[in-house]
Amino acid sequence: MTIIPLIFTSGMASGINAYAVVMLLGLFGRFGGADSVPPVLERTDVLVAATVLFLLEAVADKIPYVDTVWDAVHTVIRPIAGATVGALLASHDPGSLGEVAAGAMGGTTALISHCVKASLRMAVNTSPEPASNIIVSLAEDLSVAGLITLAIFHPWLAASVASVLLLAGLLLVWFAVTRIRRFLARRRVRKAARAGAPLPRPEPSRSAY
Repeated sequence: MTIIPLIFTSGMASGINAYAVVMLLGLFGRFGGADSVPPVLERTDVLVAATVLFLLEAVADKIPYVDTVWDAVHTVIRPIAGATVGALLASHDPGSLGEVAAGAMGGTTALISHCVKASLRMAVNTSPEPASNIIVSLAEDLSVAGLITLAIFHPWLAASVASVLLLAGLLLVWFAVTRIRRFLARRRVRKAARAGAPLPRPEPSRSAY
């Protein structure tokens, strides 16, 4: 049963930074003696590729608007990575969860967390200075490292933390979308007022009868 929270946590983290997840799991499996990590993730070519791609993402993810393009490209890559890692973890421990179910769990969780990350980063890009992008990106990298490390040693605790973070992210996205809609509505009203156009009339309240 310990593989299930690891699959969930790795899927959630893959939606943020899939290359970091593969790299960290491989390093823990190869040098940290983590028995839950499948041998394929410990291979030298996998570790080198994951490390190079992680370094590329570490740079691209901190540049305003470049991070949004990077996220758009990885809309497919991150869920696939989460599903693949989940299936590999399940195949390494066949007594806990089927590979198809594990892949579905990892891929779905990765897709949700990726959508949360991409949405919040688009909101951050509305800030004119680049410092916020760097701070948020570093926080994401640290959260992925912390979650994977915690998942190796305390999988259920890591899954609980990942669930809270995912729920908090969804609430932040909802809050950001609501604020953006209100801002756009106020801007339309101001433009109409400056242009001398009649302001939109409020909808009449409907009677309860």
